Amino acid sequence: MNLSAPTRLVFIIAAVIALVALLMAINVIAFVPVASVWVALLAFVVLAAGNLLKGI
Repeated sequence: MNLSAPTRLVFIIAAVIALVALLMAINVIAFVPVASVWVALLAFVVLAAGNLLKGI
């Protein structure tokens, strides 16, 4: 399996999702009914998909 660098768009999307997870963890964003751990996991999955799938 060959890994490729994610595109800039995928990286920015993953970084924004991770930032939202961080803000949820410190209770700046409290109105989202999902645990911040799951949002951080979503950011990791998006970034991992960007690495594993070529051209994304």
